[in-house]
Amino acid sequence: MAELMVDLIITLDGCASGEGWPGWWGLEGPEYLAWLQQEARTERTYLLGANTYRLMSGMSEDAAAGGTGYSEDESASLTGLAAVPKVVFSSSLTAPLQWPNSELVAGDAVEAVRRMKQTHAGPMSTLGSLSLCRSLMGAGLVDRFRLVVFPLITGRTGSERIYDGYPDVALEMVDSRTFDGRLQLLEYIPRVIDAPQRRGQA
Repeated sequence: MAELMVDLIITLDGCASGEGWPGWWGLEGPEYLAWLQQEARTERTYLLGANTYRLMSGMSEDAAAGGTGYSEDESASLTGLAAVPKVVFSSSLTAPLQWPNSELVAGDAVEAVRRMKQTHAGPMSTLGSLSLCRSLMGAGLVDRFRLVVFPLITGRTGSERIYDGYPDVALEMVDSRTFDGRLQLLEYIPRVIDAPQRRGQA
């Protein structure tokens, strides 16, 4: 069975973005960007929704055209995404998709991913797409839950609150590391639970 990972970047208070803040909240560093490039070379299929597709395909195209808003490392990460397989879940987009190696799935995303886990040959990972991640977690389809936590609280400007609408989830930590002395990677095996658990319960 193919492994599915939800992969997200967040502030300490659980937001995916914030009004007025740049990408990565301006806190990305060379270690983190080098890791992103390495991750882009890992063989996996990326799953994303329409909004993330529009955003990331536009950024990738702009970086490939020499857009001046990106550092060399950022451009390498963005342009590298064109070469990897991507599955886009959307009822608003139409085929063929212009971003290379992108397949459109118009039906129910949860059921499609359930089938893909049974038949897909390699690992899969989400790319952004908060509502898709929420649905997959709620359906119990997520095998790994990986976060990179940025050292920032966006209580006033934060948006896209990641955990709103999530079920209760127990997390078993399987990996952690620090990038650039400030960004914290946390990787867990998630397990959706029905009720709060008392200490000592499995």
